[in-house]
Amino acid sequence: MNGLTLRHLRYFIALARHRHFGRAAQACSVSQPALSVQIKELEALFGATLIERSARQTRLTPLGEELEVRASDILRAVDELGDLARAAQDPFAGRLRIGVIPTIAPYLLPQLIAAIGAGFPRLDIRPRETVTQTLIHELNEGRLDAAVMALPVSEPALHEEDLFAEDFVLVRPRADAGKPVPDAEALREMRLLLLEEGHCFRDQALSFCNLGSPPPRDMMEGSSLSTLVQMVGAGIGVTLIPEMAVEIETRSAPVSIARLAAPPPRRRVGMVWRKSSSLADSLTEIVARLRPILGNRQAGQGRSGAGSDG
Repeated sequence: MNGLTLRHLRYFIALARHRHFGRAAQACSVSQPALSVQIKELEALFGATLIERSARQTRLTPLGEELEVRASDILRAVDELGDLARAAQDPFAGRLRIGVIPTIAPYLLPQLIAAIGAGFPRLDIRPRETVTQTLIHELNEGRLDAAVMALPVSEPALHEEDLFAEDFVLVRPRADAGKPVPDAEALREMRLLLLEEGHCFRDQALSFCNLGSPPPRDMMEGSSLSTLVQMVGAGIGVTLIPEMAVEIETRSAPVSIARLAAPPPRRRVGMVWRKSSSLADSLTEIVARLRPILGNRQAGQGRSGAGSDG
């Protein structure tokens, strides 16, 4: 098609993703009029309307929906060509886009960046924090090179590598520190505070307590582990958090930490990338460097038992 450019496709995909001209323009770092001009040019090239515009919302026409699929494939292939060229020149130089889930990022990201930077100083690390399903989507679209998350993700197009495993611990009010540690059955009878929908850690907690989804009506939710721990400190209920979060999240809350009876709930944490990625060999080397560093970190946390009453 004469006149069609990658810029047309990138702006269109941004608009399809955000469904809002202003937010799409911001994501593309251009003005809204500039983005609108590109979309109008794209519609002129197709000789058809791709976007239905109204005062309240922006939606794709059926042709626009089909173009979204095809354009995503084209842009992903172009990005992979760039990765291929980079891998041939210097696989450990340039931009590395890494996603991290919110129940890992605040506690592990500084050490993760430091470890990668020390071993591969020419890499420009670009971290992004968001929930698992968004990371998987952005990996598949080629907008991320790799992601650190709980395993397994069980996506056919993605490769998974373990980094370490960690236990979950029970957070309860400080006044409960001397009480027996409840088992999974007893937890079902308590007010368990959970992360809101979209967090994989929520599903893992529900699974351990053998609670269905949606959970019971009186169960309360928070947007972060920090919020959950503070709610526990206020006497509202109890919660589970990953061991890596204990030191930071319990620092300013009147809570106690209990280690659950064996076998405790735990999660595997690993790095994930596209099987088709030209950076696969480089990412494998990065994992090999990270594994002993992060594994030793988790072992040290397990030995410390700071604040534990179980």
